[in-house]
Amino acid sequence: MKVVNLKQAILQAWKERWSDYQWAINMKRFFPRGATWDILNLAEALLEQAMIGPSPNPLILSYLKYAISSQMVSYSTVLMAISKFDDFSRDLCVQSLLEIMDMFCDRLSCHGKAEECISLCRALLSALNWLLRCAAFYAEKVKETLEQVAAEAQLKMCLERLEKMLGSTKNRALIHIAKLEEASSWSTVEQSLVKLGENLNNLSNSPLRSQADDCVSLIKSIPTMLSVHSEQLNKTGFPTVHAVVLLEGTMNLTGETQPLVEQLMMVKRMQRIPSPLFVLEIWKACFVGLIESPEGTEELKWTAFTFLKIPQVLVKLKKYPQGEKQDFTEDVNCAFKFLLKLTPLLDKADQRCNCDCTSLLLQECGKQGLLSEANMNKLIDKRTVDRNQAPCLKSAENANIQPNPRLILRAEPTVTNILKTMDADHSKSPEGLLGVLGHMLSGKSLDLLLAAAAATGKLKSFARKFIKLNEFTKHITSEDSSKPASVRALLFDISFLMLCHVAQTYGSEVILSESSPPGEVPFFETWMLTCMPEEGKILNPDHPCFRPDSTKVESLVALLNNSSEMKLVQMKWHEACLSISAAILEILNAWENGVLTFDSIQKITDNIKGKVCSMAVCAVAWLVAHVRMLGLDEREKSLQMIRQLATPLCSENTLQFYNERVVIMSSILEHMCADVLQQTATQIKFPSTGMDTIPYWNLLPPKKPIKEVLTSVFTKVLEKGWVDSHSIHVFDTLLHMGGVYWFCNNLVKELLKETRKEHTLRAVELLYAIFCLDMQQLTLTLLGHILPNLLTDSSKWHMLMDPPGKALAKLSVWCALSSYSSHNKGQASARQKKRHREDIEDYISLFPLDDTQPSKLMRLLSSNEEDANILSSPNRSMSSSLSASQLHIISMRDPLNRVLANLFLLISSILGAKTAGTHTQFVQWFMEECVDCLEQGSRSSILQFMPFTMVSELVKVSTMSSPKIVLAITDLSLPLGRRVAAKAIAAL
Repeated sequence: MKVVNLKQAILQAWKERWSDYQWAINMKRFFPRGATWDILNLAEALLEQAMIGPSPNPLILSYLKYAISSQMVSYSTVLMAISKFDDFSRDLCVQSLLEIMDMFCDRLSCHGKAEECISLCRALLSALNWLLRCAAFYAEKVKETLEQVAAEAQLKMCLERLEKMLGSTKNRALIHIAKLEEASSWSTVEQSLVKLGENLNNLSNSPLRSQADDCVSLIKSIPTMLSVHSEQLNKTGFPTVHAVVLLEGTMNLTGETQPLVEQLMMVKRMQRIPSPLFVLEIWKACFVGLIESPEGTEELKWTAFTFLKIPQVLVKLKKYPQGEKQDFTEDVNCAFKFLLKLTPLLDKADQRCNCDCTSLLLQECGKQGLLSEANMNKLIDKRTVDRNQAPCLKSAENANIQPNPRLILRAEPTVTNILKTMDADHSKSPEGLLGVLGHMLSGKSLDLLLAAAAATGKLKSFARKFIKLNEFTKHITSEDSSKPASVRALLFDISFLMLCHVAQTYGSEVILSESSPPGEVPFFETWMLTCMPEEGKILNPDHPCFRPDSTKVESLVALLNNSSEMKLVQMKWHEACLSISAAILEILNAWENGVLTFDSIQKITDNIKGKVCSMAVCAVAWLVAHVRMLGLDEREKSLQMIRQLATPLCSENTLQFYNERVVIMSSILEHMCADVLQQTATQIKFPSTGMDTIPYWNLLPPKKPIKEVLTSVFTKVLEKGWVDSHSIHVFDTLLHMGGVYWFCNNLVKELLKETRKEHTLRAVELLYAIFCLDMQQLTLTLLGHILPNLLTDSSKWHMLMDPPGKALAKLSVWCALSSYSSHNKGQASARQKKRHREDIEDYISLFPLDDTQPSKLMRLLSSNEEDANILSSPNRSMSSSLSASQLHIISMRDPLNRVLANLFLLISSILGAKTAGTHTQFVQWFMEECVDCLEQGSRSSILQFMPFTMVSELVKVSTMSSPKIVLAITDLSLPLGRRVAAKAIAAL
């Protein structure tokens, strides 16, 4: 008989009562090869025939079971067929369907194409929905008294199947993919859950009730499968947070708070630090900074950082999403409770600052809404009790010294007032403004105001106002009376000195305006960029900027040499400041050649520094550049001239605020001359100004090679377990000196020497913090040069053993993640922008843009691996390296993206290689760390550079063969990503 269709064939088998294997043989005879059973919908046809009566047809069911066991039909078509049955009142039919599910639900797998794996995901989601509807139906039936026992038994069977299906992580992962693949089906699941929830209220049977609740919570957890991270609870100290805060406080007070907040959040996530301990670590670092900062400006900077900037940082941290149960104010309160237990630290800080620092901080946090009133008062009372027991906190000689924290907190509103005052129009009466400025110059008010402005982000506008004021003096008309002339001279001088002081204390980038219209660059900016000596800036004394119009120079020389008194009215100060360098050269030559005597030189230098100090500053700036170019025996007179210009004048006939101005001038000159005096081994006694000598200067020991300095400082820091601000500055100097590659390479070598697990972990935490000195460049070097060298050179593989190799993998991932997240926001701190960018071998040659020429990295691979020839062949198919980043169209012109893409290609080739070794183990650690640090939903992460082909390779590695890891490493927002993930998980 020639069978026309499937239905007839099944009916014939039933009529003739074929056994199951007989049925299978005949079916294959009826339907010659070509059509697969899934395409013919065999499973659905069998179920349809089996489920016609009130109870299932056992013979036809046996055919279906045979088809499943012999893999004639795929699991997905069986599940889809089951989920189409919806007459739940036929108990026996439902029971037999549940038994069929038992055959395979706990060991679902699929080794076919990606499309088949995706169908399995969809089928599983439909089956889940079917089970939920089934359970809801029986839960409702329990209400009817007659049916109660039978319904409970049926419900129990449904729930057991649900538990079995959801008990496997693999199944949940497949459902997770299906949810992303078709959102509409997931919403029907959610509706079924609601319905089941309503019907469960009828259940008096508590074991069933709790079983059902377990299933419901498992289903609800599917969308957030990946975001469950445990926090570290076995540690209390977090050196990375400590070091990041110290680094910001000592080197980047003027930086914006947002990048710091993001960096801290990144560390908190990567190291899984519980919130209260995280806040505690920030405060600990602040107190350590207060205690160990050098006296003077640095101490004020730290005070401003602690009391003004950090509360602002915490206000921003509060806005980040916390966990469900967490309340940030409670975390801050908890952190302070811990902090109050560290009485020696707090006592020492109180002694240094001469006040109750903790209470002041608590009040600040209260004002910012970081602490509730009640908690704040409790903490303040607790600290007051502790302080009363502390020995000698209040000593008699300190009683009348104003404590810095109080001064800083008072200076902050003053900054705003001064900015307002300076905005007003002063062309009518500039004298009023002079009063304000004079008040700013006295004592340490200037440094207090600048520190407060820097910590609150107002320093830039402060500097702009002074530049405007400095420009404004050009336009004040000089009447005949001498009053406006002296006012003009003073306004010019004070603004000039303040700007120099700001540039030296906080870096010249604070002063530079983003965009001034062309041709209108303010005088001070021009002077600072071309003529002002700074660390690491070499000036040419013969540069045209030092050679202005010769007639102006001549008249200035005449003026300085002849008049016993300078006429203020005629002076154009900014011109005089630009001409003074050439004038000094003339005068020096005249002195060298015996035309001028020492006395006349003294008269000239008195004239230069007598009225306005800024002329002396400009003169010394040029002399410093000049001295560098002279031989040892030619320097005598230039240095003598610097010495004379630095000595204040003792005459009565000076302008207002002379002493205050001299104090600032001396500090500026001392900074300017520091390098030259060290090189020429000269000493110049600058008048003791009450300002500090230059902090963190001249840090390296004179005759020690820098590599030894690096290793000894790192060893010391590692022993201590935290980085102090002095060491940070030493590292920064070494980074400048040795360059990025040298610095990174030697520190990685130090890390690889460590052999104890706890030491390597601590070393990674500290190294990450040290790398924050210039994270972008150091990451490029680490991932682009150092790792590829270690991974492709078999003689170095032994260095990658556990623990140091595992630690290096951790460090690499942390650096990659931080650089990638901050890089996308384009944030480089001013300190890093200022650093002279060295040419870390051109990344273009290392990793060419087009795929036609094999890159250096690929050549490295092909030299020790046969497969790599495929990778580096010119017509290499994109499939071997296609990654999510290419589908998201990320620019490969960017060095970081390129380095990441190539690192993942290298990792992929190591995983697919025929030989394994410690480098394979390293790659595995690297990937594990990537998964550990991922935050849920951050798809723009570094893993998007991973070739899709790598997923199937990774799953072969025992520790990586878990469904969660596959979900974490693939980009599930892309259809291709979902297919790759489904294929890898279904094959597990």
